[in-house]
Amino acid sequence: MPFSKDFLWGGATAANQCEGGYNQGGRGLANVDLVPHGKDRFPIITGEMKHLEFDEEHFYPAKEAIDMYHHWKDDLALFAEMGFKTYRMSIAWTRIFPKGDEQEPNEEGLQFYEDIFKECKRLGIEPLVTITHFDCPVHLIKEYGGWRNRKMVGFYENLARTIFTRFKGLVRYWLTFNEINMLLHAPFMGAGLVFEEGENKEQAKYLAAHHELLASALATKIAHEIDPENKIGCMLAAGEYYPFDCNPENVLEAQKQNHDNLFFIDVQSRGKYPNYLLKRLEREDVQLPIEAGDLEILAENTVDFISFSYYSSRVAKIKDKDADKSAGNIFESVTNPYLKPELL
Repeated sequence: MPFSKDFLWGGATAANQCEGGYNQGGRGLANVDLVPHGKDRFPIITGEMKHLEFDEEHFYPAKEAIDMYHHWKDDLALFAEMGFKTYRMSIAWTRIFPKGDEQEPNEEGLQFYEDIFKECKRLGIEPLVTITHFDCPVHLIKEYGGWRNRKMVGFYENLARTIFTRFKGLVRYWLTFNEINMLLHAPFMGAGLVFEEGENKEQAKYLAAHHELLASALATKIAHEIDPENKIGCMLAAGEYYPFDCNPENVLEAQKQNHDNLFFIDVQSRGKYPNYLLKRLEREDVQLPIEAGDLEILAENTVDFISFSYYSSRVAKIKDKDADKSAGNIFESVTNPYLKPELL
């Protein structure tokens, strides 16, 4: 059965994984620039190791990446040659607001993306743009503590209003946060969190989660006000957890693991926190920083569509300390004993 004529087939990049030019065009430093290759990558992205400056000991892929900053027109031509009907890409926050808390944007950064969007239109490629693909200006981490601070919501609103206004008519499809649930698993990468000694890490993560969800809802509101044609989506790092076996404990563990990922999308698409999350946080004595009006904002500004990435399924086992593990994209999982070795 053929796809419909309006089916959007294409590919995707993230600014920090392709652009390079980390210090060109007025761009500021972001958390994703500082994620190195090698043994320290995981301690840094999880916020366990403070690393807010470049050093000589690490290799930083985002500094140069594939140098799309200088070759974007050639790259788009290749995408068109491949038959792309859509191109999912992200904006580097620090190209628009180098420090993150400025009032006025960096014109050179805005022009860079405007040129890309115009070329996409010329080539018949529909841009699908992620506002934040793990980007958090380092200045906002040093000065405000990243997304644990409610002031981040206002900075994000300013970014959203700026790009929705500037790119009106050029971009119709938007995602607010890439894989928003990753802030629970990679807090520095997902929310600019660096943990202090003795800090309640779960509390900090759910502070950040609420602020990002609030920012997402406000961006959705702003987008619809500026251009009713805008379609705003949310984005999940998906990957279903299956129970290791029919042991009820493992079945329940799989449900819990899935809830941790899905609650973000429940909030963004249904407009409220699900009871399963609220009860769990109550049991764990974790407080959501809900202020007057927050729940109304979430309820009144749900997304137009849901999107997700799906790298692999996973297996949940309640007593898995000695179980065989299989590697994944950040997520580690108990090995599924029913898969044939040649399929692993």
